[in-house]
Amino acid sequence: MRRGLWFAAGAGLGVYAMVRGRRAAEAFTADGLHDRWQALGVGARLFRDEVATGKAEAETRLRERFGLADLDAGDAQRQLTAGAGQTTDKSNDIQHFEEGSQ
Repeated sequence: MRRGLWFAAGAGLGVYAMVRGRRAAEAFTADGLHDRWQALGVGARLFRDEVATGKAEAETRLRERFGLADLDAGDAQRQLTAGAGQTTDKSNDIQHFEEGSQ
């Protein structure tokens, strides 16, 4: 009985080692490395999407918490371009400086 138990344990360990070795050998072939590279890309895209979703949810919660109105696309564009006319023209400043130094 005792010998049969050790025989079964050894056979099971041998099968396990062969399967693990075959998987490791396949991982370092060209196809295996390509598959791993593709999986890394998929994982990165999923992570990026999760971060974007979390960011949007956090912004929504903050807007609700502070009572800010939701901006539609037109309001956001107007808000971004509202301060565009307030900038100074640097080319005129440079031209006046060059004229004064002559």
